[in-house]
Amino acid sequence: MAQVKPYSLFTDFDINLFKAGKHYRLYEKFGSHLVTVDGIDGVYFAVWAPTAKQVSVIGDFNYWIEGEHQLNVRWDSSGIWEGFIPLVEKGATYKYKILSNNNDIKTEKADPYARRYEHNPKTASIVWDDTYKWKDAAWMKKRKKHNALDAPYSVYEVHLGSWKKQIEENRFLSYFELADELVKYVSDMNFTHVELMPIMEFPYDPSWGYQVTGYFAPTSRFGYPEEFKYLVDKLHQADVGIILDWVPSHFPEDAHGLGFFDGSNLYEHPDPRKGYHQDWKSLIFNYGRNEVKSFLISNAIFWMDQYHADGLRVDAVASMLFLDYSREDGEWEPNEFGGRENLDAIAFLKELNQEVYASFPDVQTIAEESTAFPGVSKPVFLGGLGFGMKWMMGWMHDTLEYFGKDPVYRKYHQNDITFSLAYAFTENFMLPLSHDEVVYGKNSILGRMPGDEWQRFANLRLLFGYMFTHPGTNLAFMGTEFGQYNEWNFQESLDWNLLEFEPHKNFQNYYKALNTFYKSTPALFEKGFSSEGFEWISYDDHENCVISYIRKGKDQKNNVAVVCNLTPTIRENYCIGVPVKGKLKEVFNSDAKAFGGSGVSNSKQITIKKKPWNGKAFSAEITLAPLSVSIFQFKA
Repeated sequence: MAQVKPYSLFTDFDINLFKAGKHYRLYEKFGSHLVTVDGIDGVYFAVWAPTAKQVSVIGDFNYWIEGEHQLNVRWDSSGIWEGFIPLVEKGATYKYKILSNNNDIKTEKADPYARRYEHNPKTASIVWDDTYKWKDAAWMKKRKKHNALDAPYSVYEVHLGSWKKQIEENRFLSYFELADELVKYVSDMNFTHVELMPIMEFPYDPSWGYQVTGYFAPTSRFGYPEEFKYLVDKLHQADVGIILDWVPSHFPEDAHGLGFFDGSNLYEHPDPRKGYHQDWKSLIFNYGRNEVKSFLISNAIFWMDQYHADGLRVDAVASMLFLDYSREDGEWEPNEFGGRENLDAIAFLKELNQEVYASFPDVQTIAEESTAFPGVSKPVFLGGLGFGMKWMMGWMHDTLEYFGKDPVYRKYHQNDITFSLAYAFTENFMLPLSHDEVVYGKNSILGRMPGDEWQRFANLRLLFGYMFTHPGTNLAFMGTEFGQYNEWNFQESLDWNLLEFEPHKNFQNYYKALNTFYKSTPALFEKGFSSEGFEWISYDDHENCVISYIRKGKDQKNNVAVVCNLTPTIRENYCIGVPVKGKLKEVFNSDAKAFGGSGVSNSKQITIKKKPWNGKAFSAEITLAPLSVSIFQFKA
């Protein structure tokens, strides 16, 4: 095998940007790249290892022998080792063997920029490129409309390993199989977007993908990189957006991963008070190091650029923002101003969002952030972090707690269900009922509902009807849409057999109808992040456990009135105040027999009377079905 030849993809400008933390396309330079030098095909390798005194590429092409192919260190103090190895081919497996200047420590690392990895439990990187031809030009041209903040977002959160399995062969579905089955299902159910729990390469299945080792490679569990592109392509061709979970908050200590990469704290912060996460037994990125910042922002850009992602849901933002996150007194050090905020992480998140939106103005970043940190979804130029949306964790906790109560006690807890509107417009909120709410003994969403079987499903319909008509966008974890009864188990398929039973099939039909109604009702999404899009009718009818409100779109002709009856009692001649005269027509009722309900409805148009009520100039008398959401359109 020929020796390493001097060669570089880096220009002086690249190096200056990298050192300054302003290079956002590092995947075009680092890693392994199939190139031709002096008429000879081979692979160019480049890795950042500033503490190293020797870096060798070891792989199946040199029998994993250290020293056979030593990379050359650049002269510009960038810490980059690089070189061209002739005759290495696509599909070759490799790692970097690094001898450190730090006490001659040796590490053996996978390539941080590899596009493909071996299937776990193997851990080597694989030389790879693909020439996938995208067929989603129509989606990419119009996706700005689909991904806009005034567009409908009904997001289906999916763990690819357990959505559905090939039972006979006891294996995962492949990306190709998912491109058929998952895409058809999501499209038939009328979801607007799919959010995938992390698909970047990870070594440990019970981490669900949140302990990433291969930031630039879709996991090999389900197939090749181009096969994942095919899945994304098929979603786009079905007019479904794709959001990827992304984890810049921490990474695992696995020997082949980023930790202690070149015998030093290269990617992780050297101070364990800032660089070690005690809860997750993982390492925290050094957000103040320019090269690390470039690595992370390049990674975010990579998934938009190379895989046409429509957004990133950024995991565990709260753990990044605060130095005292999950730490006792004495286990953290205040910032230079004496506060608890991680100033480097805050600066990184702002820069991340600025670059994402500058390069891809037709996508969204969504923060999983559970504190009251201000301005998470406000633009950076207004002092915010710059995210497009933020998960509304307070709503999720209050709502699940409320719906878990027997209806007889709900009148004492009306504030739990109305309080979210006190702060609903302080951020661009997404309402999540995610995987975190159906694990670790919390029960499934259906399993939390009180009462007999009929009441549990009625409560579930009511919960989601309320969720879809509440200001903001919404997300639900897979299985919820057909009433998965057991807690989620990442090792097993969803219980699709439940659809053989009428209550579950009826609820699936309801969820599909709810998605369809939501997408076709502009008042439910056009002003979802603005107080102009919401008006209370009544929030204080504690005794009857009824809440009612108006949702407004850009055209007032599209406005709808929503009434939630939070008990199983049928209420006839229930009076609600309305701001205009004319008639009310019921356009959606969660108690319809087709959904498994009792069929109580307002079948005829209701005349609005000149009788003040609820502080409104007019009123109407309606019938409220048990445990139901009723939605009315205003007619002249």
